[in-house]
Amino acid sequence: MAQRLALRRLLAVPARALGTSAGRPSAFNVQDGGDFQERVVNSAKPVVVDFHAQWCGPCKILGPRLEKMVAKQEGKVVMAKVDIDDHTDLAIEYEVSAVPTVLAMKNGDVVDKFVGIKDEDQLEAFLKKLIGA
Repeated sequence: MAQRLALRRLLAVPARALGTSAGRPSAFNVQDGGDFQERVVNSAKPVVVDFHAQWCGPCKILGPRLEKMVAKQEGKVVMAKVDIDDHTDLAIEYEVSAVPTVLAMKNGDVVDKFVGIKDEDQLEAFLKKLIGA
């Protein structure tokens, strides 16, 4: 009985209290081209796009670091994660020739880009430039 009550309380917690903005997480996995168009290209907020691969060692370091830094921006920017093996068409369209490749997009346009791993200070500068802070 106590477990059910605890579960009900957890489920009743508003999405904001769980670290999301307006009920949506700050990072998401792109499902397909249509999803990318809707959630990235047509986004009202700036978007950081992380092109990565499961087999990529540096991606495994950069991904969580970047996700953490995006979450710190408190909803001013969102992060889209694109697995290049699942979405080769998007990787080709955005001229991704190495992973990790990270794009900064605003109003559907690529406004900045980097390839490789970055430390937290470099990521913070990248994000601040994107959101105009």
